[in-house]
Amino acid sequence: MPVVPMKQILDEAAKGAYGVGAFNVNNMEQIQGIMRAASETGSPVIIQASRGALKYTNMVYIKHLVQAALEENPDIPLALHLDHGNSLQTCKEAIELGFSSVMIDGSLKEDSKTPTTFEQNLEVTKSVVDYAHRYGVTVEGELGTLGGIEDGVGSGQVKLTDPQEAIKFIELSGVDALALAIGTSHGAYKFKAKPELALDIISSISEKLPDFPLVMHGSSSVPQELIDIINRYGGKLQSTMGVPMESIQEGIKRGIRKINVDTDGRLAMTGAVRKVLTQTPDVFDPRKYFGAARQAVYEVVKGKMQDFGTAGHAGDYQPLTLEDMKKYYS
Repeated sequence: MPVVPMKQILDEAAKGAYGVGAFNVNNMEQIQGIMRAASETGSPVIIQASRGALKYTNMVYIKHLVQAALEENPDIPLALHLDHGNSLQTCKEAIELGFSSVMIDGSLKEDSKTPTTFEQNLEVTKSVVDYAHRYGVTVEGELGTLGGIEDGVGSGQVKLTDPQEAIKFIELSGVDALALAIGTSHGAYKFKAKPELALDIISSISEKLPDFPLVMHGSSSVPQELIDIINRYGGKLQSTMGVPMESIQEGIKRGIRKINVDTDGRLAMTGAVRKVLTQTPDVFDPRKYFGAARQAVYEVVKGKMQDFGTAGHAGDYQPLTLEDMKKYYS
């Protein structure tokens, strides 16, 4: 099975009123853990790579690792997505690699730090839409800015999405999905207390565009047990809070269809590796601690797929191809 257009996965999630996790990857163990979880739960899945991940893997490795995942799991609808593309050129490179979806983060300039105006965001987003749709590739945009900085992306400033601007942006840009700023945050150190998210923003947009897929970034829950494992085996992470699962689930009820998860996977892997190396200091075989890391990712992702309502939906529809989507967009 080839990669599936992300638009189809999100449109089907809208029909079924569930969310789909988009899990960031950098290596084989992460992909294997995610795909085992998807296979066991029967879940469609979005695997996403940031520009940092593509640089780390020398770009082409991600492509072929995902191809291996597709061959091993032919019954699982899988979209390969570029996370936080910063320019038309970056998105072109991902499309040439075979990505079925790209995000253009026009809320920030190419430095991925400086906020843009609505007009600047619209201009770059529309340029990516016009290009990507010729290849059948899904486009996610973003309006508003999140707190925190992760993988070099973020202004550190919070600007919540204006619902009326969002509706206008969707209609003028032609994007297939839109990431909202509702008070979530990138990175592990998100909040010192339970966050109060602006969930009414989701509802306001969904009331006007009920079937349009909305996206929640910065959605790792940062479970305390993952922090505790890291610190128990030599880590020094500060106490912090992520986005509570009940808040994510409420967002899904209101129209969130794609939920980005990165930090929780990193925490799980780090804790697993630290535990193996601390408990068995004579171990020097990377398969021992990377195997434990893979298992930890699997456990975290499996839980997310169940909590987001994704489980059991892999066989609901016949997957489309990028060729099918070319005809749709034309």
